[in-house]
Amino acid sequence: MFLFSLALLSSLPLAARAQSASVACLQIAASISTASSVFFPGSLSYATDIFHWASSSADLSVCSVEPGTAADVAKILQIVGASRIPFAVKGGGHTSNPGFSSTPGVHLSMSRFSEVTYNASAGTVIIGAGLVWDDVYTVLDPLNVTVVGGRFSGVGVAGYSLGGGYSWKSNQFGLTVDNILGYDLVLPNGTITTVTATKNPDLYFGLKGGLNNFGIVTRFTFKAYPQTQIWGGLITYAGPTIPAVNKAVADFSALTTDPKAQIFAAYNGALGIAVLGHLLFYDAPTPPPGIFDEFLAIPFLTKDIGTRDLASIVRLFPTNVTTGSRTIFDTVPVTKYTPALVDAILNETTFWSAHLAPFGGLAVSYNIEPFLPTAVPSTNPPTAFPGTRTPGVALCPTNFFFLWVPETSDAIFHDAMHQSTAQIKALAIAEGVLGTSKYTNYAIYDTPLSDIYGPNVPRLQSIKKAVDPQNIMGLAGGFKF
Repeated sequence: MFLFSLALLSSLPLAARAQSASVACLQIAASISTASSVFFPGSLSYATDIFHWASSSADLSVCSVEPGTAADVAKILQIVGASRIPFAVKGGGHTSNPGFSSTPGVHLSMSRFSEVTYNASAGTVIIGAGLVWDDVYTVLDPLNVTVVGGRFSGVGVAGYSLGGGYSWKSNQFGLTVDNILGYDLVLPNGTITTVTATKNPDLYFGLKGGLNNFGIVTRFTFKAYPQTQIWGGLITYAGPTIPAVNKAVADFSALTTDPKAQIFAAYNGALGIAVLGHLLFYDAPTPPPGIFDEFLAIPFLTKDIGTRDLASIVRLFPTNVTTGSRTIFDTVPVTKYTPALVDAILNETTFWSAHLAPFGGLAVSYNIEPFLPTAVPSTNPPTAFPGTRTPGVALCPTNFFFLWVPETSDAIFHDAMHQSTAQIKALAIAEGVLGTSKYTNYAIYDTPLSDIYGPNVPRLQSIKKAVDPQNIMGLAGGFKF
């Protein structure tokens, strides 16, 4: 189960905890090099460092630290570890779970790790842990190369990559974790190392979906792939056309086998009214006839579809447009989307957007994400996530997403999310399409580890104990082994 960092010093009075964190901040400031900085409340840099897209995921830390070198990350870990001070590690800050990348203690922002280096001869790209995917594609698109990375604007490289990673390229090349060749890692004891399949196979396995349990990653080495322009864009629907859209979604999930073709079908609701925003994607300048004809034949509200570069389709669906609202995610993994399941997701959209409005609800969004079995190839070496890869069976990470304003309504929305997840899970079981592993980056904070990592949990716990016997990474938030 997850562990909030605040609970780790719960035996101390609040004032004593803050004083201990203040001392740690000063120790860090005196120890780090000029490549790094410490900031305190009242400064613009501090506000930027602790900022999260979802206000419910942010916390007021005693200080923020922007490490600029791996050696300084090591010093910081040694100080917070020796002092047992709660800390946070933030890449892009796109988690919806409270306390997963925020803290009342010492906040680390990885923003200075901003490298994107393409090595044509090696066929690799080195990517810093402080970037968002927009930054990465802006560099790589002009080079006509890409990596198996994020699909939406504002999503951070680090959390996404350490959690598994579903990509526009996944049907062709697997999950993001299947395409990372190495990790520059600062271990909890301060040792700086590079983790590869041959150098440290256990850590290599654990970092592929195991989040921040094993230390702090400063850089990732990705496989590089050629990238042409792509075809696609955003099309929206509402009103009487929605039943036809539901059929098109279910048909796409059941019938499409081209690994270059994908959709992301967002069922958005406000005040009981559904508006559907669908991204269509084909990994070539022009799709073959027929794949998207059913969607394109339906009367639409808006349409922005054509040949474009990869970065532009990522920016078409900015996940940070709801900045400042309170947010929670959850997910039900499925192997495909049956007509009954698609209809039920529409019903959840209209029901919960109407039911939650009196409590400050702004909107809900249920996101249907069909993937082929090739997105979770069973022939690849094992990874922490998913817990199970079944030959020939897809694993689609349906995302549920609630937005609201007042903090006093948090419990209402969290409970509603649990109810909605249970409803869709029950139907998925009845339809025979329930998947085996909840997607790490969508799973709500109290998800049991077994629901994400399945039979991998004992091995992950063993790796965690070996590399972090003092449980220093337990001082940070997140799902913990």
